[in-house]
Amino acid sequence: MSPRSQAVDPARLAQWCAKHLGSPPSEEIFSSGHLSTVIGLRLADGQDVVVKVRPDSPRMAACVEVQRRLFKAGYPCPQPLTRAEAFGEDVATAEAYVPGGAPLPSEDHAGRAFAEAFARLIRLAPSPAEVSTLDPAPSWAAWDHAEGGLWPCPEGSDVDLNGVAGPEWIDDAGRRARNRLRAGESEAVIGHCDWIAGNLRWSGNALLVVHDWDSTIVDSEAVLVGFAAALYSTVDVDELATVEDTERFLDAYSHARGRELSADELELSWAAGVWTRAYDAKYQHTVGKPVTSLSESEARERLRRSGKTEPDHDEFSGSR
Repeated sequence: MSPRSQAVDPARLAQWCAKHLGSPPSEEIFSSGHLSTVIGLRLADGQDVVVKVRPDSPRMAACVEVQRRLFKAGYPCPQPLTRAEAFGEDVATAEAYVPGGAPLPSEDHAGRAFAEAFARLIRLAPSPAEVSTLDPAPSWAAWDHAEGGLWPCPEGSDVDLNGVAGPEWIDDAGRRARNRLRAGESEAVIGHCDWIAGNLRWSGNALLVVHDWDSTIVDSEAVLVGFAAALYSTVDVDELATVEDTERFLDAYSHARGRELSADELELSWAAGVWTRAYDAKYQHTVGKPVTSLSESEARERLRRSGKTEPDHDEFSGSR
C-alpha cells in the first residue's frame, strides 16, 4: 500500500471545523497519515477531535454509519462527530480523540484478546442491507476485484502490480488463494479488514479502542476472520502473525462466537490470510522494498491449510 496523505490547508481546515464542529482549532495535537491525512486537534471550545481527510468515495458515508452504529452499541471505537463532508475535492470526517493505550495486550493473551475483540465487532455490526455501499473494498482485501489481472490497483498509487514479473511464488500464492476464495459461498457480513496492531489500543488485556473505520468492508465472516487472523501481532507491532499465531486466533474466535468454524470456513479463512499477505508482499517487491509480509515457506504452509496444496490446471497460464 502506498502513502497518499497530503498537506492540508490550515485555513480550509479551520473553516471546516467551524462549520461542522462549531468551533475552529486552537492547537494541533498530532498529524499523521497513510492513505488519509489524520490530524488531532484541540478546538477553541475545548473539544479534542481527530479530523481525517481523504479522497472522496461513495463508501465513506457507509463507513461512518457503521462506526456510528457500533459506538452506539457500546463497541470501543471513537464517536463519530460528523458525517463524511466535502473538503475541497476530498472528503473529511471528524471523531472524538481517544488517547493512550498500549499497542499490544500481554503476549500470552494476544491471540485470544484480538479474536474476542473481532468476534464482538462482527456480532454488533449492522447487516450490509442496513447501510449504503461499502464497495469497493481496499485493495489488500479486494480478492474479488473486477479489474484486469491478478492484483488490484493500490489506493493512491499508479503502481501496476501486474506489470512487474514475479516473484513467481508470490503470484502463485495470490492466485491459488483467490481461486479457493472464489469456490466458497457464505452469507455476507460487515467487518474490519485491517486488523493490525497499529489500529488497536489496549488497557492491559482489555480493548480500549479500534481505529481506522475506513477499512470497513462487506465479505463473508470466514474471509474477514482470515484477514484478521493473518494480520494481527503478538509480540511486536512490526511482526505479523505466524502460522501458529493465526491458528490460535482462529481457535479463540470459534470459542468467542460460541460455534466452531466449519472445515470449509477454516479453509476460506486461511486462503483470505494468504491473499492479503501475498498482496502486500507483491507491493513490497514491486516498489523495491524488502519482502517482509510473507515468506515462500509460510505461503506454502498457509496454502496447505486452505486446501490449495496443488495448483489448479490454469494457475500457471498467467493472471486473468
